[in-house]
Amino acid sequence: MFNVFNLFQSKPSPDKIVNKWCSDIRAQQRVLDRQARGILVEEKKVEQTIKQLAKKGDIKSCKTLAKEVVRSRKQRDRIATSKAQLNSISMELRRQLSMLKVAGTLQKSTHVMKAVNQLMSVPMLQRSLMEMSKEMMKAGVIDEMTEDMLDSIDADEDVEEEAEAEVDKVLAEVTEGLLGSIGSANAARLSENNARVPEAEENESDIDLEEMNSRLSALRS
Repeated sequence: MFNVFNLFQSKPSPDKIVNKWCSDIRAQQRVLDRQARGILVEEKKVEQTIKQLAKKGDIKSCKTLAKEVVRSRKQRDRIATSKAQLNSISMELRRQLSMLKVAGTLQKSTHVMKAVNQLMSVPMLQRSLMEMSKEMMKAGVIDEMTEDMLDSIDADEDVEEEAEAEVDKVLAEVTEGLLGSIGSANAARLSENNARVPEAEENESDIDLEEMNSRLSALRS
């Protein structure tokens, strides 16, 4: 039913709109913080497992896990970048709010438009940013996102195979030089020693690599 009182309802003031956006941005930053902490916790567990496997001479498993460490570190870097981009949007909105008395209305911002477009590639932010971008379009802060912009969201996907140099660097760091590019001789020695480890002893210390990989992958998604 039509409500006559809707005729007299005024639109939210620009300062209320900006405050809401900034509040939403802070909420998304907290979400990113939680994800980064979760990834770091699992990453440390993987590093401990690499140390254990290195002592047994299980080079293949060490390399598999080292790749996961490389990926998780890149993901934490992306999260840090995303947080910085969210913060830059918030600062630009606050700047516009401070100029509101002079400008009269919120102004179009290519800076905000670019940052929002880049952040659309972050899966956990897509839904909230789509809603926020619609509100920003109505307020005249950004232009309508074109199909070209939406198609470019996945343009920066990482190559699945991590560079061998990065994996070696992680192995050398985590095992304190036992493995990796500077520990190739040690790796060969450990691999030879491992061949003489009794099967029963190996089974006692089996580590579920698949489960560990799946936990890290779930946190990164």
